[in-house]
Amino acid sequence: MSAVGLVLGGGGITGAAYEMATLMAVELATGWNCNYADVIVGTSSGSFVASLIRHNRLDLDSLVLPTDDRDQVAERIKERIFRRRPGVKVTTWMRHGILPGVRKPGLTLLLGSPAPYDSNGLADWVRDELGAEAELWPSKPTVIVAFDAASRRRTAFGTEQAPEIGIADAVAASSAIPLIFRPFPYHGRAYVDGGVASGTHADLVLGNHRPLDLVLVVAPMAADEERRGALPHERLFDRVGRRYLDEEIAIIKRRWPDTEVLVLRPSPQVLASMRPNPMEAELAVPAFVRTLISMKKTLAQHGNWSVLSRHLGSGRKARVRQRS
Repeated sequence: MSAVGLVLGGGGITGAAYEMATLMAVELATGWNCNYADVIVGTSSGSFVASLIRHNRLDLDSLVLPTDDRDQVAERIKERIFRRRPGVKVTTWMRHGILPGVRKPGLTLLLGSPAPYDSNGLADWVRDELGAEAELWPSKPTVIVAFDAASRRRTAFGTEQAPEIGIADAVAASSAIPLIFRPFPYHGRAYVDGGVASGTHADLVLGNHRPLDLVLVVAPMAADEERRGALPHERLFDRVGRRYLDEEIAIIKRRWPDTEVLVLRPSPQVLASMRPNPMEAELAVPAFVRTLISMKKTLAQHGNWSVLSRHLGSGRKARVRQRS
């Protein structure tokens, strides 16, 4: 079987729904279980999906109960994620965001900004799903990316350079979106969403001990076609997401010229169910369903299917052998 790296980008609640549906569709089409990946890199909502994958919990039970309707799913997501806490102090925002941002304007101006929620709710969701293993790190190579508000550099949890941390806390740190969630404190450091530096961080697959045959990137916030009626902020985020991802792919290709890279991103039809607010819980089920429907066409495209069947098709053969 080919050596495969899996990159799961950020994208909010609807981005997680998109990634879950995409990976389930890939498994249905090829027989490849995404936990087979030699290395997984997850950022923001992608970190949550990565935590489920590495513990074989990527299934509908993680999102939906048998008796749920669409509204009940949305309410459960909101109860888990949006937990109000006392706001961050303005002095924290001054120290990590405003003062450095005056010297070097950019998105990092938002670091440490006051926010109505903290990301502990997401950490608790991971704990509910994984139990005691949520306080440990997965046994298979897994990288979860957050952004250190003080050093203004990314932190790749799961690598030798990063502090030791449990997967639940790493997901919370990686998902602390400025203005929505307060910075996540851990061992005296304040972490925010890894998407502040890049929505994907695909180049981190280069930490694998050997070159990969395929890097599969699922990028909810790097769409190359916009939906009808797209708002300016959607175009901006996708444009920035594509730019960073293109740079990361170029780095991979320079180091590993024989590695194939396949990027799966939402079509305009799927974006219509994901946007304009990817943090809107009511859009989770429509995004999931629309993605499943769209993947039949997306995966069947010759450029996509030739790559998938070449590297992942043996997953189906292995299952057939196991049944026989």
